[in-house]
Amino acid sequence: MVTEHMDPVGRPMQRVWASESYMCRVIDVTRQRRPSPQTLSVLSALAAEPARWRYGYDLGVQLDLKSGSLYPILVRLADRGLLESSWEPGPAGKPPRHLYRLSAQGLAEAATVPPVRARSPRAATRRQRLSEA
Repeated sequence: MVTEHMDPVGRPMQRVWASESYMCRVIDVTRQRRPSPQTLSVLSALAAEPARWRYGYDLGVQLDLKSGSLYPILVRLADRGLLESSWEPGPAGKPPRHLYRLSAQGLAEAATVPPVRARSPRAATRRQRLSEA
């Protein structure tokens, strides 16, 4: 839309371009992206014994995942409703521990996940050499 401003005599002074646009906030945007290999390995490990509650630390040891990778994955899966989580009170003087297991929706999702490919022996050997150094 063009708006013209007039001088006192009635002649056009300048043209002002005005945009009639409406900006809004998109509230619910969800992206569906392919799960990472680490996420697939967490789902597979939990699907092996779906009724069993697991500690994050034990999953990390089993899957050889560091806490900076594992716990964000567990939180995302729980936020999506794929995991149930619970707190277990710790022994005297120790903090409570978080437990995880697959929900019914998580079990259905894990059934559609392709099997996780085992890590190559070369990668395991390289990790072992690095830890010995």
